Amino acid sequence: MAMHTGENEQALRKILDMTRLISITILIIHFYFYCYSAFEIWGWQSTFSDRILSNIYKTGLLSNFHKSKLIALGFLGISLLGAKGKKDEKLNDRTAFAYLMTGLLIYFISYLCMKLNTPIITTAILYMALTGIGFLLVLTGGSLLSRIIRNKINNKDIFNKENETFPQEERLLENEYSINLPAQYQLKDRQRKSWVNIINPFRAIMVLGTPGSGKSYFVIRHVITQHIRKGFTMFVYDFKFDDLSKIAYNTWLKNQHRYTKPPAFYVINFDDLTRSHRCNPLEPSAMTDITDAAESARTILMGLNREWIKRQGDFFVESPINFLTAIIWYLKKYKDGEFCTLPHVIELMQVDYDSLFTLLRTEKEIEVLINPFVNAYLNDVMEQLEGQIASAKVAMARLSSPQLYYVLSGNDFNLDINNPDDPKIVCMGNNPQKIQIYGAVLSLYVNRLIKLVNKKGKLKSSLIFDEFPTIYLNNMDSLIATARSNKVSTCLGIQDFSQLRKDYGREQADVIMNITGNIVSGQVTGDTAKQLSERFGKIMQDRESYSINSGDTSISRSKQLEAAIPPSKISGLSSGEFVGMVADNPDCKIDLKAFHCEIINDHDSLKREEQNYQDIEVIRKLDSGMVQRNYFQIKQDIQDIIQSEMERLLNDPGLSHLVVRK
Repeated sequence: MAMHTGENEQALRKILDMTRLISITILIIHFYFYCYSAFEIWGWQSTFSDRILSNIYKTGLLSNFHKSKLIALGFLGISLLGAKGKKDEKLNDRTAFAYLMTGLLIYFISYLCMKLNTPIITTAILYMALTGIGFLLVLTGGSLLSRIIRNKINNKDIFNKENETFPQEERLLENEYSINLPAQYQLKDRQRKSWVNIINPFRAIMVLGTPGSGKSYFVIRHVITQHIRKGFTMFVYDFKFDDLSKIAYNTWLKNQHRYTKPPAFYVINFDDLTRSHRCNPLEPSAMTDITDAAESARTILMGLNREWIKRQGDFFVESPINFLTAIIWYLKKYKDGEFCTLPHVIELMQVDYDSLFTLLRTEKEIEVLINPFVNAYLNDVMEQLEGQIASAKVAMARLSSPQLYYVLSGNDFNLDINNPDDPKIVCMGNNPQKIQIYGAVLSLYVNRLIKLVNKKGKLKSSLIFDEFPTIYLNNMDSLIATARSNKVSTCLGIQDFSQLRKDYGREQADVIMNITGNIVSGQVTGDTAKQLSERFGKIMQDRESYSINSGDTSISRSKQLEAAIPPSKISGLSSGEFVGMVADNPDCKIDLKAFHCEIINDHDSLKREEQNYQDIEVIRKLDSGMVQRNYFQIKQDIQDIIQSEMERLLNDPGLSHLVVRK
């Protein structure tokens, strides 16, 4: 490699100066020869100069008017090729070429001066001046070109988009459980078609995205439609009823022939009772022991008092749960659970302490649970007792409404949706305006349903939760962890990880986030974007830097591991654009698990489909009188239970000691 020493630089400069001098000399000789008459008038002529000129003419240099001009221009060009000017970032090719073109035009067009009918001296001066100006402009333009920085860094991609692209899965990988979403992605400067293949939905699917990012429209609706087409039984928690329920209902209508035994379709919602089935979440046959009652009590109280979730274990949180457990278990045992429904539980809680404690003491299994309350009552520790029980009573009283009582007290179906003898598709609707009340009741339904679904030997089932944090499920993490072997697919729609932390507490939220196998995320910001970016890992990216010094521009290119999808990119995703990672199977390996693509929805056909949707059919004709009668009947049932039990105890000498009197 040649050394750039000072001597080399100097020698090159001398050669270039000499070449430029030759160019100027040839041009002067050209002027002298073709404007000889003018020089003669000025007296710039001698025998010696004529002899030299004659010898030069013999070489053929001056044989043609343009030949000597072109040779002069050629030498000027050679002198400019090796020139190194001081680099200037602001210079561009246009300026340099403007000088060059103007110079060349004047340099050659000056020939026309020779055709003018003017005195010889005027013609000569005009011709030499114009040619000289042209020559100087060409020299200036050439010098400017040497000062332009040749290798400008590509400024088109200022957001580094092309560099942050990576290959994605382009094969369609299908199986009997998979969800496949067609997509397109960018690879360098090209658009390519790809697929988001969720081939193992039993490893749970988490769909993240701020409101409007397209969670339901681009992802959740396809989970519903594709799973129904593949013969899944299904539960849909529809936060904004009946958006998803309508999709599920119409897909079910079209695809019943795909099932060996077509599933029945059930709906629970508390706003339009004509389109709601009735279901008792405390169905006594589904509660095998007192732990089921305890779990139901915990779910409903946590659903009503969200701040209790973070305080589990506290005396004033566990006491109301125990109290509610005792009441549920008492009604389960009384007359084989004839009155074991949530409305009866709510009404029984409101009874005066004397009657309530008397009733509860007759059931041996709950003696341990109610002893602290009875003792506090008998020993007049009323403040403590009110603290323990009142919080449960106040919370549960919020559920006392004729509509809720009507839906909760009937029994049109059981919650075992994946029972091979009685498969079902169940949609439960919430209402964003009544989220606190309905959310607690729906949490109880879902909790009971999960218990029944997550068992061996059942049909494949799909549980879909839109806006998952609006309900409380105590054992969601264990469902995701264990449901894979029982063919239970779980799809959780969440707006942001912080929302899950707020409603479930940091520990539970972290567990749910970390054990989910498939993640599909639209636009999210902050901590969620950071966490996802780390999950997607790094890719090798090109880096380019350049430095300018007086003589040259040096460029260095390198490769570096950088985040494949940086947090800022996740924060700026458009609606319909998703990033994520899928899980694979041992028998179907996916090397390219991460994706950053735009999911393709055929908007026109979806619109047409929606226009042809049928409304969920009316289940029963109802008037407000029937709902009110049911409400008062439940209140009457509790009064009857108290009356008959009190009479029984007072008339039996062996049991009269159980009656609490104060």
